[in-house]
Amino acid sequence: MRHDKAAMVIDLARRMAASAEGLTIDEMARDMRVGRRTAERMRDAVLMLFPQVEEVSDPPSKRWRIRGGLSAFEQAPTATEMLELAKAASALRAAGEPARAAALEALERKLKAAMRSTTLNRMAPDLEALVRAETIAVQAGPRPSADEGLLTAIRGAVLAQQPLGFTYSRPGAEPRRRTVAPCGVMFGRANYLVAADRETGRIQTFRLDRMTHVAPQDGVAVPPADFDLGVFASQSFGIYQDEIEDVVLRIAPEGAAEAKSWRWHPTQSFEDQADGAVIVRFRASGMRELAWHLFTWGEQAMILAPERLKAVMAGELAAAGRALDAARG
Repeated sequence: MRHDKAAMVIDLARRMAASAEGLTIDEMARDMRVGRRTAERMRDAVLMLFPQVEEVSDPPSKRWRIRGGLSAFEQAPTATEMLELAKAASALRAAGEPARAAALEALERKLKAAMRSTTLNRMAPDLEALVRAETIAVQAGPRPSADEGLLTAIRGAVLAQQPLGFTYSRPGAEPRRRTVAPCGVMFGRANYLVAADRETGRIQTFRLDRMTHVAPQDGVAVPPADFDLGVFASQSFGIYQDEIEDVVLRIAPEGAAEAKSWRWHPTQSFEDQADGAVIVRFRASGMRELAWHLFTWGEQAMILAPERLKAVMAGELAAAGRALDAARG
């Protein structure tokens, strides 16, 4: 237990060093998942170990931070942390994201270069063994990649709060020049720019692989003040955004345990049924992507609501049937 407490104190010190504005007692308790009194004792332990801790007045609270960072000894990553970093880079490269993978690989090299040789030598055998023992199964399907230059242009416009101009091409339509207020990027099965229309403020999504001649424009373009990318992304089952609806699914008894172990949506809830089935409820948009996912459940999943999801599923089934008939000649 003593070692666990020591590790928690070091972890808190790292968090204080990583925060430019510092942490309040309540933030320490939240981040460390402890009570306020325990957080106060941990803060006192950090003050004893690290004299460089600064107390910052932030009425009605106080904050504590460590300026100048911590030493290499106190910041040495573990083999597990380095493993997860290597796996994340490998997963991005396998998913067709070489630019994002290269950024993580560069970070891995910088971390290793900053480590003491004795620490690195001690970690190397464990890290090599773990890398051989774990991998990530890449899901089959299309994986449009994000060009490094395109991401650089988008990020530059976001940071400078400038309009972003680009040519957008949709299948069956003439390419169209667009200028928007960029809000951010969502990465998934396809990667999307999330942006606001400069006149109406309406939030729209644009597939990155359909964007060309991308560059920041002169002027100022600020996203709506109440826009939150995380909230926007969580409203949809996947990427596509449309009307938000109450989804109700019935999963048969043989699939109930698996269904309850899945993260369907941030708003999900489960209701056990007398026959062993489970009712899954959540509020989301993106009915087409949800229909695609429900195909993987076969006969175990029954759509109870909404009617639009039933119609979308019927349409997808009909389209698949027509494609199969055409293949048969």
